[in-house]
Amino acid sequence: MELRSIGIITFAVLAWSVVMVFVGQVAAIATLAPALGVTVQQIVRAARPRSGPASGHRVEAVPDREEDTAA
Repeated sequence: MELRSIGIITFAVLAWSVVMVFVGQVAAIATLAPALGVTVQQIVRAARPRSGPASGHRVEAVPDREEDTAA
């Protein structure tokens, strides 16, 4: 999804929430506030560019040790 469309959708959802408060639906907003907060957090996290590895260095893969099969 394009960054502009994400911003428009986020703005529309938050504007709807403000309208609901002005109309008197405070109870509805109080129950939806945590979900709206998580939604905004996920949108912001998804919109950020991905960075490199967290450790800053590459580590070689180590093959698994095979079990001894003594019969």
